[in-house]
Amino acid sequence: MTTLSIVLVLALLLVVFGLLFRLQILTSIFSGSSNREVGVSNRVNAILFMVFLLGGGAWFAWSFVENFDKMNPPIASVHGLATDKMFWVSMAILGVAFVLTQVLLFWYSYRYQHKENRRAFFFPHNNKIEVIWTLIPAIVMAALVFAGWKEWTRITGPAPKDAVVLEVMGKQFNWLVRYPGRDQKLGVVNYRLIDAVNEFGFDLSDQNGVDDFTAGEIHVPKGHPVLLRIRSRDVLHSVYMPNFRVQMYAVPGMPTKFWFTPTKTTDEMRAQTGNPNFNYELACNQICGRGHFAMKMSIIVDEPDDYVAWFAKQKSFSEQNPEVLASFKQKSDKLVDKAPATPAAAAVVTPTAAKASL
Repeated sequence: MTTLSIVLVLALLLVVFGLLFRLQILTSIFSGSSNREVGVSNRVNAILFMVFLLGGGAWFAWSFVENFDKMNPPIASVHGLATDKMFWVSMAILGVAFVLTQVLLFWYSYRYQHKENRRAFFFPHNNKIEVIWTLIPAIVMAALVFAGWKEWTRITGPAPKDAVVLEVMGKQFNWLVRYPGRDQKLGVVNYRLIDAVNEFGFDLSDQNGVDDFTAGEIHVPKGHPVLLRIRSRDVLHSVYMPNFRVQMYAVPGMPTKFWFTPTKTTDEMRAQTGNPNFNYELACNQICGRGHFAMKMSIIVDEPDDYVAWFAKQKSFSEQNPEVLASFKQKSDKLVDKAPATPAAAAVVTPTAAKASL
């Protein structure tokens, strides 16, 4: 508390001295005794502008080259090539505009530094220049936005019919992944059924979900389209797969999706990078809470045959947790017992009716 008080007193003293200095200048101006002399500092500042331009430009160029591989990981998806091309076209256009404006800004500050006998030329308005620097950026931006919209609608639109489908759900603080079983249909989930065992909320009264299974890591086949169905169980997360150029928000209450086609297996990428421990990664790049750092999951890209073999070895959630399936069957049996018989036909319990009773 004492340290804070001392800091505040010093700050107030600086403010007071600044105001007194300003008051002295204003008094000199009103009394006519003010003499504005341009000293050596004006020349020094003009030179420092150029030093900053050249030094800052050189440092930026070195930093860009030095860190290029870190910010541009190898591409491992079909759409990643188009995405990177669009990104670098945008960067080139913006980079040229940025460099040009900064060079002119610093050069003009040096070239037209204050001199006693120089007077500024007043140029208030020019319709032609206004039209040029309004139309050109508008046309360029419209072209970039259209290209981005076209690519975005393709990768977030309907996936190919033969796509491998899996569901990714983010929660504080890890990822859950669910695959459809042999029927290739994801079953219904219900957040009311979520507990320590049934983290996904499997509703096993839906026959499509009886053969669904979960996995501790994501496996996808090379050269085959993969559709990610994305959900969040609590707060905003983000599905980020840098090598596949995939990023999509996981929003509570609003399912999202993204599809891509892997082009390099994990082993091929390890050989390319020279890193035998390389793994593709799913990470959350939205700060979602204190345990955000833990939200990572490995992605394995297999050869198609290896993926089929891995898929065949997986056990369904209901098979691994027979007590959960038994509880659903027990509830269904109770519904059948309570259902009144009708002359026309016996009552039939549908998955929807069983779910409604929970």
